[in-house]
Amino acid sequence: MTAVVTLDLSEWHPTLAEATKEIAQRAVEDGRVIRLPRLPFRLTESEHRFLSPAWSDPRAKNISLEGREIKGAVGTAMDRAELSAMIARFAAGASDLVSAMFPRYAPFVTLARTSYRPLPAVGRDVSWRKDDSRLHVDAFPSRPNRGERIFRVFTNVSPSEDRVWRVGEPFEAMARTLLPRVSNPIPGAAALLAAVRVTKGRRSVYDHLMLNLHDRAKADLDYQRDCEQETVRFAPGTTWLCFSDQVMHAAVSGQFMLEQTIRLPISALYDRARSPLAILERLTGRTLVSSR
Repeated sequence: MTAVVTLDLSEWHPTLAEATKEIAQRAVEDGRVIRLPRLPFRLTESEHRFLSPAWSDPRAKNISLEGREIKGAVGTAMDRAELSAMIARFAAGASDLVSAMFPRYAPFVTLARTSYRPLPAVGRDVSWRKDDSRLHVDAFPSRPNRGERIFRVFTNVSPSEDRVWRVGEPFEAMARTLLPRVSNPIPGAAALLAAVRVTKGRRSVYDHLMLNLHDRAKADLDYQRDCEQETVRFAPGTTWLCFSDQVMHAAVSGQFMLEQTIRLPISALYDRARSPLAILERLTGRTLVSSR
């Protein structure tokens, strides 16, 4: 089964045939990437000046927008306001796209952080745990999600350079390999981390497993080299989307990308049984998120 499904969409609020919607929902919930090679995010003439790493604060990984607050950017107040407007326009487009492609998700779409990445995908001096050139699924150490899905929309706004990923084996295959290496959570640790505000809320057993799968995959260089994987290229002007908590992915190269994170509850899914939570509950034989 190929890791990528390519669809011929050219509008951010498309009208799709029912058959196309079904192809899209099956692909993303099976843990594949949908590539839209004819859906660019078009910059205005003034916005082309933002195609430079000079707008990024050297202390920040990305330029990001949460609500109306822009972080990680430098420049005058007017520059940052225009950059903020550009990112917000992408956020609105991403929301429209997901709602049109996946009508069942539409009432539940909650926009989280929107990011602009003007820096090269690789080359920063980071620890192995933060090295996104290693295959991983997304899990947030400080933000437990208790099974909530992480859906992401990406667009390559580079005028000339492909964005290149490695996409790894299916989630269940990865979990079967790495779960035996994950120990049980330390009793009381989740409550303590929440109490001292290291985490925003209490980690569930699911969060513990996802964080450890993220770390075990990145730490194992033999796994990184030998697991089933393929290289995927996203040309300039390409948009792609996936559940990044399910797709094993790694950045290989590229620069100038916009990214929208969307939070979705398990109840929004077409088929909960294909979610990481359901897969891990089946593999472990236990309930991983309490009802409290």
